[in-house]
Amino acid sequence: GIRDLVRSRGLGDVYKRQVSTQSTGFFSFFAVHFEAKMKYNPAVTSSRRKNRKAHFSAPSSVRRIIMSAPLSTELRKKYHVRSMPVRKDDEVTVTRGTHKGKDGKVIQVYRRKYVIHIEKLTRDKANGVTIPIGIHPSKVVINKLKIDKDRKAILDRKDRSKRQAEKDKLTKHEVKAE
Repeated sequence: GIRDLVRSRGLGDVYKRQVSTQSTGFFSFFAVHFEAKMKYNPAVTSSRRKNRKAHFSAPSSVRRIIMSAPLSTELRKKYHVRSMPVRKDDEVTVTRGTHKGKDGKVIQVYRRKYVIHIEKLTRDKANGVTIPIGIHPSKVVINKLKIDKDRKAILDRKDRSKRQAEKDKLTKHEVKAE
């Protein structure tokens, strides 16, 4: 259908406007007209080709940010932060796929392949070797963070409640000034 056509052509960022059918014998032709979304920042590309190139040739520092995972509801309430880059020794639970519901400690963050390896998630190869299964970090939820001074600083910087308090202070200060 139309959705398959849009997906196969990489036109995920356009709107379907009009579909007309013309029947000629055994064949039906679909004429599809698209109207492009408005681009807000001309410096940022919408090209599928360029975005894929940027993603797969990204440096390790950028991959770290891409490889972020959401925090569990308890951690979210505690730190007022929605997601964090995954690191070794975090405890996670898989939320999607065939291994959904399994949890364990992160033993490796494999930035080159955009996957993480979790403690108990392994499979046996035909030759008897046990290998870890790669899971994308967006498909897990972090249950326990390994906290050190750098991670604590990131949590403090990302804390939404502090940011909201600072905004409230600014507005009160502006009201007093007037």
